[in-house]
Amino acid sequence: MEIEKTNRMNALFEFYATLLTEKQMNYIELYYADDFSLAEIAEEYHVTRQAVYDNIKRTEKVLETYEIKLHMYSDYIVRDQIFSELLTRYEADTYLTQQIDLLQSLENE
Repeated sequence: MEIEKTNRMNALFEFYATLLTEKQMNYIELYYADDFSLAEIAEEYHVTRQAVYDNIKRTEKVLETYEIKLHMYSDYIVRDQIFSELLTRYEADTYLTQQIDLLQSLENE
């Protein structure tokens, strides 16, 4: 499994998990976050490996569709880059750094 895809799916999952069904959440979390194999997930849920594979592939598409429509993850990345640039450029400005830290802490809740 590609590390970039795994990281992206985990990030998209963090943003959009509540929009998924319980089964979709469970399968994606086990597969990407907990590194379960398709066979292990299939055994856990008493379904075929193919059923797990199909569900995961559909859920990946759903997550990507949510990102295309809502772009919460890409907006987060852009905001994080802007905050980093501001902190680097104005590191001596304690008021600004405190405000940026506050904004970042709000995003991470």
